[in-house]
Amino acid sequence: MTDILTDVGTPQRSLRTPTETPGPERSRIRPHPADVAAVAFFVGLAVFVLVRQWKHLGTGYLVRSGQDQTMWEWFFAVAAHSVVHLENPLSSDLQNYPLGVNLMGNTAMFGISIPLAPVTLLFGPGVTFTLALTLGLSGTAIAWYWLFSRHVVASRFAAAVGGVVCGFAPALISHSNGHPNFVALFLLPFIALGVIRLGSGRRPVRDGVVLGLLIAYQIFLGEEPLLIYALAFTVFGLAFAATRPRAAVTSVRKGSKGFAIAGGVALSIAALPLWWQFFGPDSYRALEHGPVGNDTEAFTGFPTSSLAGAPGTAEFSMNSTEENAYFGWPLLILLTLSGLWLWRMPLARAATVTVAAMGVLSLGSTLTIGGTDTGIPLPWKYVSHLPLLESVLESRFAMGCLPAAALLLALGTDRALASARAGERTITLLWIGWLAVALLPLAPTPLAVVQRDTAPDFFAEGTWKQYVTDGSVVTVPLPSPENARMLRWQTEQDLAFPIAGGYFVGPAGSDAKGKYGPDDRPTALLLAAAQKSGQVPDIDEQTRTQALADLRFWNADVLVLPHTRNDRVLRETVRLLIGEPATPVDGVWVWDVRALTRESG
Repeated sequence: MTDILTDVGTPQRSLRTPTETPGPERSRIRPHPADVAAVAFFVGLAVFVLVRQWKHLGTGYLVRSGQDQTMWEWFFAVAAHSVVHLENPLSSDLQNYPLGVNLMGNTAMFGISIPLAPVTLLFGPGVTFTLALTLGLSGTAIAWYWLFSRHVVASRFAAAVGGVVCGFAPALISHSNGHPNFVALFLLPFIALGVIRLGSGRRPVRDGVVLGLLIAYQIFLGEEPLLIYALAFTVFGLAFAATRPRAAVTSVRKGSKGFAIAGGVALSIAALPLWWQFFGPDSYRALEHGPVGNDTEAFTGFPTSSLAGAPGTAEFSMNSTEENAYFGWPLLILLTLSGLWLWRMPLARAATVTVAAMGVLSLGSTLTIGGTDTGIPLPWKYVSHLPLLESVLESRFAMGCLPAAALLLALGTDRALASARAGERTITLLWIGWLAVALLPLAPTPLAVVQRDTAPDFFAEGTWKQYVTDGSVVTVPLPSPENARMLRWQTEQDLAFPIAGGYFVGPAGSDAKGKYGPDDRPTALLLAAAQKSGQVPDIDEQTRTQALADLRFWNADVLVLPHTRNDRVLRETVRLLIGEPATPVDGVWVWDVRALTRESG
């Protein structure tokens, strides 16, 4: 890696091929018109993807997000609440009362939720959510464009090709439905560049401090993306170093001091939050998902929100927010041909190996083709149990292919354009034509939005204040990952009361393994079963005693039954549990249970 690392201090030559001659315009203070055009294009494309959400701020809801948009808006609202009230942002008992939620152990994204707290307070968490997605998409594309244009290729158009792949690939568009942490990836190229710079050994202290700050900040944006891209960059680095092993060893030796400084800086900032995440209150062990590797056909298909896609085209994805592959067969062919065409270039070889390795890793423990598990073991089977990796959705490793794929396309485009300047226009036309065939079908379309349900008047008009003193609100059934609308109603009331249940990741069972939603108490399970079955369960004295114990555990002030499926069954079930009929109040059914929960038990 010596040729990269020794030139990294000079931006124009850091990662370029030997034939490239940077133009004098790179030293200008004024932005180059091509840079302005690229930034405008990326921002405009991000707004286009989210245009329906921007048109309906406060009322629109990304239909494919499931309950994730509600969860994220709650995270943003709680972060702003903690800033205003000078509370610990790492935990909150506003849901899952009284145990609370370890927010550092969830995707609270403090790197955005805290800086954008003024936006949340002024305009609401829905605006923050939409802004985070917009800045995430455009910022990621801009960051990679900057890296490619300053350190890899001579052509800004080639750099823009790389930027659009990194910022608007199907995986990022899919995650834009509800996972901002997998969209705001704009620090990752700077972290990669920081690692390379440390290998030169020129400014270990300064570069080490900068890299440590970047890593610490990325931890507060998203730990899982950092892990995935760090693994991809490790594969890339090893593949690149294989061509010059002695130079690679020298680079590691030169960078050792800087790496130590970077690690120290990052740990000094993130040590306490990370301790809180893994060992603090309401922390949990590994979150088990079961096998969720990519089907091989997920790579050749087209994503839902694309010109070539439609609802149902991404049939092999876990859900509509996890279309992590879906490169499309034209792009796969182009990447394969690019790897062969550019194989003599060390960067292209490393990129090709990285695409292949991360793609195979994303297939999971066994090879699945067209929905059929062949039983053939794959590398993930042997590493999935390792710490940190055990909680990762393996299909997401396909996202580690993106920077390498973008690098191949940027290098190929740069060489094709250089061929035109040398009079070999046939190569240029063939490349540009196939590039269009590969990328146009993947061009994103606006994300689908529906009008969100309005809160019942009991909450919207503040009637709840008559029923809540110092306890919690318990909805029937309790909020869960399947139905988290109560979090939105709570947020709309400025988080003025806590709720039992919720949508988060927390410990469950005696071994404290991670689980989506609370560690359900018997009464919560009974109410959920009654709604699902549509049948009033048998209620005996033991069940009533358990219900009273659960209400006291939740310190419940009021039970609230909004309009929902099988609500008559639920109303009768609660009547049998507590021995009192419900009272209709402002669009909901209410049981004031303060007298029951405050009795000595």
